Amino acid sequence: MSKISVIGAGEVGASCAACMAERDFVNEIVIVDKKQGVAEGKALDLRQSAALKRFDTIVKGVTADYSAISNSDVVVIAAGNPRKPGMERNDLMVTNAKIMREVCQQVAKYSPNAVIIVVSNPLDVLCYCALKSSGFPDNRVMGMSGQLDAARYKSYIAETLNVSTKDIQALILGGHGKSMIPMPRYTTIGGIPIRNLLDEEKVQAAIQRTRLGGEEVIDHLGRSGWYAAGAAVCDMVESVICDQRRVFTVSAYLKGEYGYKDIYLGVPVILGKNGVDRIIELELDSEDRKRFDISQRVVRAALEGHYFPIEKK
Repeated sequence: MSKISVIGAGEVGASCAACMAERDFVNEIVIVDKKQGVAEGKALDLRQSAALKRFDTIVKGVTADYSAISNSDVVVIAAGNPRKPGMERNDLMVTNAKIMREVCQQVAKYSPNAVIIVVSNPLDVLCYCALKSSGFPDNRVMGMSGQLDAARYKSYIAETLNVSTKDIQALILGGHGKSMIPMPRYTTIGGIPIRNLLDEEKVQAAIQRTRLGGEEVIDHLGRSGWYAAGAAVCDMVESVICDQRRVFTVSAYLKGEYGYKDIYLGVPVILGKNGVDRIIELELDSEDRKRFDISQRVVRAALEGHYFPIEKK
């Protein structure tokens, strides 16, 4: 019997729960939210769609009752305030770090063997917060970053080339924000390197649009999006629950990989039943290395002096 708990019944949490239920790879999903009736109502709506979408996943919703998450295999943390127009991810730090601490203490109490997947922003900082607050081993605490960013990158490439996203393989490193590093060297379409099909100006346009992908959605909606983020988390959860050992870019804790330690950054990993099984270190050229260093400094600056004492590089 597999059990997933989703903390936060907002749009991202609800979208993630719906994606997991519809794929039917988990026995039970528990949604928790602090607002009275929200999790219960969304869980009820999801259950009522089961006959139409043909899934058997049990979906439950509770208000602020963390005992309901007991013995979860994976806990997705999507609690916290979303971004709004004009906001940077780091603008959410104080409020969402407090929420993350409180949630992770409850996760450690009721599901001490779970894998934690953080969705809340600022993501890399809150992964660090989750690690320290839960006391879990670092392989079982990670963040959804590269899956979402790569999905945006793929969609822009597909739009430019008028091809299917199914044939695009892409990779993004670094922090989940404007310092992220889309990697054209590791981007292919049907196995063909992207630069064989797109000129450099269009490659750079796709990269820049990816870095600002969240802002583009916010400009339209007035807040951050949820469908792509929910689907990205769903992929990660499925790889853990089914021990698929897929290679995803996630926000993972580095202990010397790529020359950095005591920090969360987006890197490719093998993701299986125990969480991050292995971090894959890629060959980086001088420009990639320079951008990666800038990205880690942005994340480290957000950490230092705010919430936890962190080890210097």
